[in-house]
Formats: sequence, C-alpha cells, structure tokens
Amino acid sequence: MYNRTKDVFLFGFAELYHRQAPIVVAELGTSHQGDLMRGFELIDAASDAGAHVAKFQVIFAEEILPPEAGSVQLPGGAVPLFKVFKSLERPAKFYAALKERALSRGLEFLATPFGKKGFELLEEIGVAAWKIASPELNHEDLLETLARTGKPLILSTGVSKIEDIRRALEIVENAFRGEGQQSVALLHCLTSYPAPENQANLRTIQTLRKIFNRPAGISDHSRHTVLIPALASALGAAIIEKHITLSHGAGGLDDPIALNPEEFARMCAVVTRYAPPREQGFEAPELHLVSTIEELAREYGRERVEAPLGNGMKCLARSEIANYRRSNRSLHAIGALPVGTVLSEKNGAILRTEHNLRPGIEPRYRRRAYGRRLANSIPPGEGIRWEDLEQAK
Repeated sequence: MYNRTKDVFLFGFAELYHRQAPIVVAELGTSHQGDLMRGFELIDAASDAGAHVAKFQVIFAEEILPPEAGSVQLPGGAVPLFKVFKSLERPAKFYAALKERALSRGLEFLATPFGKKGFELLEEIGVAAWKIASPELNHEDLLETLARTGKPLILSTGVSKIEDIRRALEIVENAFRGEGQQSVALLHCLTSYPAPENQANLRTIQTLRKIFNRPAGISDHSRHTVLIPALASALGAAIIEKHITLSHGAGGLDDPIALNPEEFARMCAVVTRYAPPREQGFEAPELHLVSTIEELAREYGRERVEAPLGNGMKCLARSEIANYRRSNRSLHAIGALPVGTVLSEKNGAILRTEHNLRPGIEPRYRRRAYGRRLANSIPPGEGIRWEDLEQAK
C-alpha cells in the first residue's frame, strides 16, 4: 500500500536531510472549479509533470470572508469572491475522491482548511498534514485546532512580518499536545498575484530557517517557470509550491498565474537540477549559489537573476503593503449589530477583510472583545474596532 507520509510530511531535519531535491507541491487550489473530472485531470497532470504532492483548498465561503466583502481584484480581474466561493463548496466525498486519485498516481494529498468546517471535512477523509495559507497565519483558533491533532503543519508566510510568524509558531507550540517539538515547515511567500520577481527577496528562505530552526521553502506566485524556483532550490529550499493549471485561460481563480503542465514539468526538472548538495544539510554552499547565478545569468541576464535574491530581511514586499491587515484575519460582524449587542462568537467572526471593508480587532485579542457590549451599531460584515465597544468596567 502506498504511503509517502514518512518521507514527505514529517519535516524533521533528519528526514529532509536525506532528500536530494526539494519536495514539489502542485497547488491545484480550486482550479477544478467544482468539477471532479477536471480535478482528476489536474492530479494526473501534476503527477506526469513530476510533483510529489497534490494540494487543494477546502472552500466554505462563510469561513473565509463576509458576503459584504464585494468584488476582490484577482489575476483575472475583479471577482465577487464570496459568491464564487459558494459555488466551489463541495462535500467530503468530493475531496475523498481527489485524495484517492492522488494516491493512486503516486502523489501525497494535501489540502488547506480555512475554518472549522474545512477542518472537520479533512479529518473525516484523513490527511497526513495541514497547510495554512498566508492570510490565515493570524487565524489563531484554526492554528490551535490543527496543532492539537499533532500532524505536521506547513505555514505560508506571505503578507506577514517576522513578529507575525513568531506569534503563529508560539500558538502552534502552546497548542501541540504531542512529545517533542511540533513538526512545522515555513514557506516564504509574496501575497501578490502575480508576485513581482524583483521583490521576491529569496534569501528570506535562509533567514526563516536560521531564526526559527525549521525547514523552509517557498510558495511562489511569480509567473516565471524557471527563475524563482531555480534560485529558491539553489538557496536550499526544502519545499517549493507552485500553482498548476490545465490552461491559463481555463477560468479558475488562480489559472492566470499558474504554470501549464509543460511549464510545470520544466520547473520540476529545474529545481532538481539546481538543488545544492545535501551533505551540508539545509545550508546551501555559497559557491553553489554563485555557480547557479552564473549559469542562469547567461540566459536571463545578471541583473534579472540577482534582483530576486534580495537582502534576506523578512518584511512586507512593496506589492503586499496594501494587503496587510486586509488579506489577513480580523473580527467582523455577522449581520447587522445594533448598539448594546453583546459581542460573541455567534455574531462576530474572524474573517478576511479585503478592500471594501475596514479591518477589525486582531484575532489575538478576540477573547477580550467577546462579552463586551457594542457602543456603536455595526453594518453587516463590517470590521469591529475597539472604539466600537463600550469601555470595560
């Protein structure tokens, strides 16, 4: 019986030390568009291209953002995201079939939950590990729930600062009930679609690894097939995640920035080719990086190749600044809330804000907010701020 769990999802240094190249995660996301046969085609394409993992997103709209969030600008244009998310909701049997197909094609199955319903669905079908998307890095209830299972976690770190990552890891460690240290891998990421190559700051992969003593890799949203994956691999990335699509015009939310099967196959070959020797663990030899830069520069030019490396300081990229605290989670009203309403988990939810609503109280302070009365009326879906609450007595 096929089982790649030990090889792929323990994320301890010993396990990844023996790998000669990064784990390649094919982000299929919601590109199936709710069609199981399309999902099978995507899995087959990922397997044929050389991926190790097929990753999906388990969508329940009310767990992600308020209906009042309106249209959100995505690579294909403005999208009424809540409405689209509702159309992508599928039952457990849908994801169970995708998992079965992935395993039958030699891929591990991975999926991202966004809240309690998504978590329960994945627990029902059984998963080896969890993936947290960048906007959910501050969704502390979800982090705690996943950590308590004891299963390994992959945390994307887009649209976040170093203190946000440190806080998320503290939440995970405090909730973990197993022996030893919770298995966690960190993925450097730019929450920008497409992500500008010259803002990639790929040396952050090394920074995350050194600061947090965790395997680190990248979730890459750039459009280039070779450049970012090759450099990330040369820097010692343990995991490389990238979107795959059957066609750039297929109509999926992320299809415009995804790689088609031929491009994805080339990317898989590239990350293997440029992976550093594993004799030194995750510390990629500088000479290996230099030789990689020299080789890539002959094809793409030195300036273009060196620009994505950056200085390694983990900070918001220019293309992310406007998304900070808007793509992330905060406290929002469920329906219209009149003055005097006692705030609770039934009428206030931790959701993404996006750009048509105001951000609310950060999730880390949610328990201080619950039980307080509203001093101001709150329109449906709007962010709930401290000034909207009566002063505590």
